[in-house]
Amino acid sequence: MLLIFGTTLRDRVLTVVTFVCEYCRMRAAQEVVESGTRFSLFFIPLFTVSRRYFVTCSNCRGTTPLTREQATHGIEWAARNRQVA
Repeated sequence: MLLIFGTTLRDRVLTVVTFVCEYCRMRAAQEVVESGTRFSLFFIPLFTVSRRYFVTCSNCRGTTPLTREQATHGIEWAARNRQVA
């Protein structure tokens, strides 16, 4: 019997916040991203193996790792401070 299994990596943008990037020193939109690795069997995703969070600058694409708490704080902050365009 042949079993086909593997993992897939999925990135999901949780929110976008605007602040000064630590790399390029420009005020720019920053994407708060959740990256999850999922275990698959017969090409069907079954469960998440690991998660990591990071923020990516829209100007320079610089990436900084975040803890889950920092990502949650960013989401809550963005919800409280929605900018009207």
